[in-house]
Parts: sequence; structure tokens; C-alpha cells
Amino acid sequence: MFQLLLLIIYLSFISLGLPDALLGAAWPSMYRELHVSISYAGAISMIIAFGTIISSLQSDRLTRKLGTGKVTAISVAMTAVALFGFSTSHSFVALCLWAIPYGLGAGSVDASLNNYVALHYESKHMSWLHCMWGIGAAAGPYIMGYVLTNGRSWNSGYRVISVLQIVLTMILIFSLPLWKNRPEIIDDNGQEVSAKALSLREVIRIPGAKEIMVCFFCYCALEQTAGLWASSYLSLYKGVSAETAATFASMFYIGITIGRALSGFVTMKLNDVQMIRLGQVLIAVGILIMFLPFGQTLSLVGLIVIGLGCAPIYPCIIHSTPTHFGADKSQAIIGIQMASAYVGTLLMPPVFGLIANHITVALLPVYLFIILILMFVMHEALTKKTSMHNNG
Repeated sequence: MFQLLLLIIYLSFISLGLPDALLGAAWPSMYRELHVSISYAGAISMIIAFGTIISSLQSDRLTRKLGTGKVTAISVAMTAVALFGFSTSHSFVALCLWAIPYGLGAGSVDASLNNYVALHYESKHMSWLHCMWGIGAAAGPYIMGYVLTNGRSWNSGYRVISVLQIVLTMILIFSLPLWKNRPEIIDDNGQEVSAKALSLREVIRIPGAKEIMVCFFCYCALEQTAGLWASSYLSLYKGVSAETAATFASMFYIGITIGRALSGFVTMKLNDVQMIRLGQVLIAVGILIMFLPFGQTLSLVGLIVIGLGCAPIYPCIIHSTPTHFGADKSQAIIGIQMASAYVGTLLMPPVFGLIANHITVALLPVYLFIILILMFVMHEALTKKTSMHNNG
């Protein structure tokens, strides 16, 4: 039963990734049909992000009230309905309205499932689960591209993904008895822990909470900025052809996915804190390679190394949360981590866009390095502060 539940959680993580890159893949076809500017995609993604932030902050309260299984089933069902709504939409306003349940559904399931895995499974499973997310994120645009190249509309692509989400919702509903047999919150000895839901103010007062929020903000800001602007940097500054630049920008995400598959094995030797430090060192090496004036190929290699460095950080920060803060507080902390992650995703890539527009795109490695330094400082402060608090 334990392994069957793990398999269902793996499927859920693939499901989480499936819609994430759909809008970007479909938008070149969508905006012309909707008669809007190409920049309007930003408005839809912001609505989704705001919804995700709100539901992430509510994940502690919802999970304690309903349990991880019900939260997951309801959240995936909301996402499925929202995606079906996208598939029937023919106006920009309709897409904005359907983006609301999409965002609200995505945040709760992300925070709730991540906390459940952090408490009940080893670090290797957290890495492999986020590898499954990468597979879903890669499969979504592939499905959309397949639909479009076969003469169907973007609506049909969204409909295919919504049907897959509906199937997963049914699987989750039938699997609810599996969740009931396991306690939601357990300590290091496998004993059930009871605790009340914490308010946002109470969570922020916990020693180390501010540090982990900034650390997660920085990680997601770095990953999203690199993913969004790498192609432009390679093309505009390094003189790489647009086609090659686009291919290697996708290699960044492939690097993350492969890196997470490998990280699962490395976590059997290194603990979460060591894995995070290893990832930070690899990112620094990748940025340094991008700085070096040794031609285009080395810059492409640097980008892949940054992707490999990003691989262990997200899952290992989440998996280490119960260790740093205790099982009774981990859901609340992971909720604010997710909210911080989406704020970083929302704010920092556009900030670099302004820098690229008004100064130069050549500053991308400098921008990434500054974010990396702040992430490193915050993670070391977090480790020191929570270690002192736990030992005290």
C-alpha cells in the first residue's frame, strides 16, 4: 500500500508539470486568434501566480482540515476544470477568469504534496518526484506541439491535457482510502504529531523562517530568469544563432530534469544541506563558464552546468524543512516557501528584462551571480539559526 501511494504521488507530480509550460508553447497561436498583443500572456501568468500564492499560504489550514489526499484530489480537479475551461475559451477575458481556479488549484497541491513527501519519504524520492515534474513540464509543450502540427487548434491541446487531469482526479478519488491509513504529521520516530494551524504572522516569527523564504525566493528567481533569458543572452550577446540558442535554452531544463534523476542517487551519500551546497557550487561554476571569453560552445556548456546545479536545490530545501523546523511546523513553512517561490518567479525575470532593455543583456551572468550569493548567505544563516534553535 505504501508503494502504491508513492506511485500515485509520482503520477501527481507529472500532472503538476503538464500544464506549467502550456501557455508559453501555445501563445504564439493563441494571441492572434484572440486579437490581443503578444505581451498579454504576462497578465494570464500573473493571475495564475497570484492564485498560487494565495492557495500556498492557505495550504497549512486546508491540509490539517481535509488531509493531503483530499486536498490533492480537489486541487487536481480544480486544475482539470480550469484547463477544460481554457479549451472552450475564445476570448482573453474568459482565459483570465479560468486562470483563477487554475492558480488556486496549483498552489495547495504543490505545498501539501511536498510536505507529505518530506515527512514520509527519503530525500531520494523528493528528487525523483521533482524529476517527474520535469517530465510533465516537458511533455505538456510536446503534446501541444503535436496537436498544432496536425492542424488542430490550441483549444484541442488544452482539452487533451484536461482529459489527462480528469483521469488523474478519478485515480486520486479512488486512492483516498490509502491516505487515511497514514498519519498526516509524523516525527523522526514515525510517531503522529498533533499541532494547530499557524497564522502567517506566527510562521514568520519562527527562527529561520525569513531566511528560508528569501532562500527559496532566490532559487526560483535564478531558475526562472536563467530559463527565460538564456536564449536571448546567447543570441544577442554571444552571437549564437536563434535556433541553436533556443535548443540550448531547453537544454537548461533538461539539465535540471536529468540532474534530479541523478541527485536521487547522490542523496544516498550526502545529506540535504550538503546537496544544496553542491548545487550552489555547480551554479557558480556554470556562471563562471558563461563569463569566460572562450566562444559560444563554452557558454552553452555553462548554461547546462547551471541547470545541473539547480537540480538538487529545490527538492532538498523542501525535504530539509521538517529537520530544520520540526514536523509540526513543516506544512506552514512549506506553504510560505511556495508563496515566496512564486513571488520570485513573478518579479525577478521581468526586472532583468528592464536591465536587458535599458543597459545590456550581457549582464545576465552578473545578475544570476548576485542572486546566487544572496541565496548562499540565506541558506547558511538558516542552517546556523535552526541548528542553534534545535540544540538550544
